[in-house]
Amino acid sequence: MEMQLNQGDALPLDISELKKRKTDLRESEQKYRRIFEDSIDGLILWDNQHRIVDINCAAEKMIGISREKLIGKQIYDPYSHQEKNKQEILKHIEHVLNNGHGNSTIMFDKEDGKKQYFEYSSKLEIVEGLNFTVFKDVSEKVEMQEHLRKSDTLNVIGELAAGIAHEIRNPMTALKGFIQLLEGNITKEHSMYYQVITTELARIDSIINEFLALAKPQAIRFQEKDINQIMKETVDLLNAQAVLYNVQFFTNYDEQLPLVFCEPNQLKKVFINLIKNAIEGMPSGGNITITLQKVENQQIQISIKDDGTGISKEKIKKLGEPFYTTKERGTGLGLMVSYRIIDEHKGNIRVESEEGKGAIFYITLPINLNNSNL
Repeated sequence: MEMQLNQGDALPLDISELKKRKTDLRESEQKYRRIFEDSIDGLILWDNQHRIVDINCAAEKMIGISREKLIGKQIYDPYSHQEKNKQEILKHIEHVLNNGHGNSTIMFDKEDGKKQYFEYSSKLEIVEGLNFTVFKDVSEKVEMQEHLRKSDTLNVIGELAAGIAHEIRNPMTALKGFIQLLEGNITKEHSMYYQVITTELARIDSIINEFLALAKPQAIRFQEKDINQIMKETVDLLNAQAVLYNVQFFTNYDEQLPLVFCEPNQLKKVFINLIKNAIEGMPSGGNITITLQKVENQQIQISIKDDGTGISKEKIKKLGEPFYTTKERGTGLGLMVSYRIIDEHKGNIRVESEEGKGAIFYITLPINLNNSNL
């Protein structure tokens, strides 16, 4: 029986053509699925109720939760315990819903106290009812930009410091000379004034030396040294000051630590700066706990913990910047020099603190600079 076709009726598709179209469609779907899965960036598909419809392997690893647990959850659910981060994500979503697309960089606090930065780029309605987000870890990029910014600032400060230090040092030399000449003629009732003047002149001299340390960094000669011994010498040096402030040291040395390739005098300068800051940050007394230990990736970690008033998160971000200090009579230069020295040793300084709960400074150093991956 022959099928009759009326004028205007579409010809039926050839079965082989239909099969080919299905095969092409399946191959296209597989190709885009592979692209989705193999992307090194995190990819998320989410609906208009903010629910995750699909994610790729990279997103799964970066979030740290399995795909099975994430599908159907709202995209901010993994951060519901971090209100600040949840609000940042909601702000990003709102911007995307209002503008059709959006880009954001969001900072997350990791469990180990380090910061992690993610860059988000989202587009609304890539297909009906589905929205698309690409995100990637840009922590190294952000840290590099911050490092370059501080390096540029350090160079400018160094040039400025050289000029200021020399201009101040000349009249300072004359003042100190005349004060020493007057010492024998100071009466008893004026001895207090003399003491104040000599103390303040010594302080000015100390600030000048800090300026010169920035302007003309010393040539560093690295050698293998016992970091336990460097710290012991530092603690012995500061014991008298600790007693004056009613501060007690508790030290935990690991005698099995290998020798560290370093410049011992430079490291001692860092330890002195950080421990003195800890002592002066506890005017009513307290304890300072110093711990040295070997950690992963062939590194040594030195922690200096105090019982002081603590440092707010806003202030922690600015530590190490020129002229920024948490002390009333500080210049911030000592801490800036410390950051630079540790940077030259291919290490890093990290701070953990809460207001009212003291602070911990962590110094991480590679055992061998040639094997450093920092």
